Amino acid sequence: MKARPFETAVAAVKRRAKVKPVVAIVLGSGLGTLADHVSEAVRIPYGEIPGWKRSTVPGHAGELVVGMLSGKPVAVMKGRLHYYEGYDVADVAFPVRVFKAWGIETIIVTNACGGLNPGFKAGDLMVISDHINFMHANPLHGPNDDSLGPRFPDMVGTYTEELRAIAHQVDPDLREGIYVAVAGPNFETPAGLRMLRGFGADAVGMSTVPEVLVARHMGMRILAISTVTDMATGIPGQIQHVSHEEVLAVADRAGKRLAGLVKGVVARL
Repeated sequence: MKARPFETAVAAVKRRAKVKPVVAIVLGSGLGTLADHVSEAVRIPYGEIPGWKRSTVPGHAGELVVGMLSGKPVAVMKGRLHYYEGYDVADVAFPVRVFKAWGIETIIVTNACGGLNPGFKAGDLMVISDHINFMHANPLHGPNDDSLGPRFPDMVGTYTEELRAIAHQVDPDLREGIYVAVAGPNFETPAGLRMLRGFGADAVGMSTVPEVLVARHMGMRILAISTVTDMATGIPGQIQHVSHEEVLAVADRAGKRLAGLVKGVVARL
């Protein structure tokens, strides 16, 4: 039987990295410094993995780092792929298929986001408890491979309660809330932000949900953490301009705390 694309990718990665990771970690915009904490690291550029697209966005190095973190073997995506880069949403989530085929059962996904909840502030970390998908795209669209997961996956309990509890134990000052994913790449209008907050979202971003949908489809344990890089409430009198450079700067400052959180969670797995 001909190997499926993600199986070909796994074979290529295994030839380079000899450890078998127990957790995969996806690092969002400006959050790549955690990958520098990985010891005995093997670094594989995305372009050298069959079927794995290259990252084109500033703040996303575009390499898979495999090694040891907090005494556990890990696979870390230093930079992710985005739907707005022009990739098919299934390509964005392709690395998660690779991780599962590699035998990884737990995934930690991070992102930089705008804070919609007026009780938040820039620099906060938010554990995602649920999400809203406004990307108008789904990586599960099309024929279903029943060997990977069900045609209609149940999304209740997607974000593993046990992992969320561990995260709060490691960092008691974490926020928790609902993340809404939009297609991007433009930042939202003030009217759009007020609408999203009205729907119950606490933070908005342009990633994470495609990876989470595929991970859930395959029954993986999921922890997702957002770094609030700006307050995007859309409230008149509180409206502020935002740029990608500012997002990266705040994410970089919050990187040390995020690294400590993820390392603490991994140590307890």
